[in-house]
Amino acid sequence: MEEGNNSGVTKFELHSLPGPQELQLFYFAFFTLFYLSIVLGNLLIVVTIISDPVLHTPMYFLLSNLSLIDLCLSTFSTPKMIVDFLMEHKTISFEGCMTQIFFQHVFGGGEMMLLVAMAYDRYVAICRPLHYVAIMSVQKCTGLVVGSWVIGVLHSGSQLFFIVNLPFCGPNKVDSFFCDLPLVVKLACTDTYVLQILLLSYSIVMAVCSFVLLMISYSVILVTVRRRSSAGMAKARGTLTAHVTVVILFFGPSIFIYSWPSDNFPVDKVLSIFYTVFTPLLNPLIYALRNKEVISAMQKLKSRLVSS
Repeated sequence: MEEGNNSGVTKFELHSLPGPQELQLFYFAFFTLFYLSIVLGNLLIVVTIISDPVLHTPMYFLLSNLSLIDLCLSTFSTPKMIVDFLMEHKTISFEGCMTQIFFQHVFGGGEMMLLVAMAYDRYVAICRPLHYVAIMSVQKCTGLVVGSWVIGVLHSGSQLFFIVNLPFCGPNKVDSFFCDLPLVVKLACTDTYVLQILLLSYSIVMAVCSFVLLMISYSVILVTVRRRSSAGMAKARGTLTAHVTVVILFFGPSIFIYSWPSDNFPVDKVLSIFYTVFTPLLNPLIYALRNKEVISAMQKLKSRLVSS
């Protein structure tokens, strides 16, 4: 990173949402409330699952880790964006920019793998119920979670390896509220066309393959359940609807941003905000607050806190 920092650029200028000072203050208040909701909502889910023995199952173990990753995914850029609404000059250091890129892909790649792990859990629970306890053991669940984080780190590290020592000697304006990989690579003072294609293809292939794998697994589950009772079909359909909704909300914006060929497409900034700010709040709402067991556990937790 020191070599990259010696190339001339010591900081990057970020472009947040446009508007006069009054509108910037509104953005500050709005996104502050949203971020607090993300933190409190996801922490509540993690604490609820940890505190209630009834929820100590593979499905809820994976769900608590999803909430943890969602919390991290929103934290890598949202607080900086909120503070920048009050700043006239929105800048970030070279090291801070590289750090944002690293953690964006760590948490993004980790969440992709965790969603695949959750789909696998549902496949085993519905298609092989008699073997569920043996297959989804504590060791297997821990391995799936650790594997998700490891893949996220490897995915991010391989991306950062190619860009950290690029020469940045002039342009330093990033048209986003955080250092997004394709936008930063374009600022390098060298021909990065091949590198851009390589990095974007890597991210797109990983996202698309994960998305297709998830859709295939859910389709297999639905076909399997259809052969059983209508009551089981209704319950499974409700669970899978929540899973598919989260998958589409998470993968849709990221695939679109990294595959859209045009420069300066204004929707990209909106989708980036949706991906890093809104999705981490929607996930607990879709997964947890529609779940009767989680709601019941939250009520128990509330009763214990009140009585104590």
